[in-house]
Amino acid sequence: MSAGSARLTFTQKALRECWDDVKQQWSDQVSRDFEKNHLLPLDHQTSSAIRAMDKIAEVLHKIRQDCS
Repeated sequence: MSAGSARLTFTQKALRECWDDVKQQWSDQVSRDFEKNHLLPLDHQTSSAIRAMDKIAEVLHKIRQDCS
């Protein structure tokens, strides 16, 4: 589970970096709407998913320890 979380974290960071590059060239109301309506919600959802994956990994680790 932690490998998936790490991969998602890396991908989220890469998307942010790409968007920062794009915003230097594309800075109008459409780009702001795109960021507000698509990228920010995706960022929040991705962060929530990463936290949930990390929590599940902790629980699974504890279960494995308790059952060994």
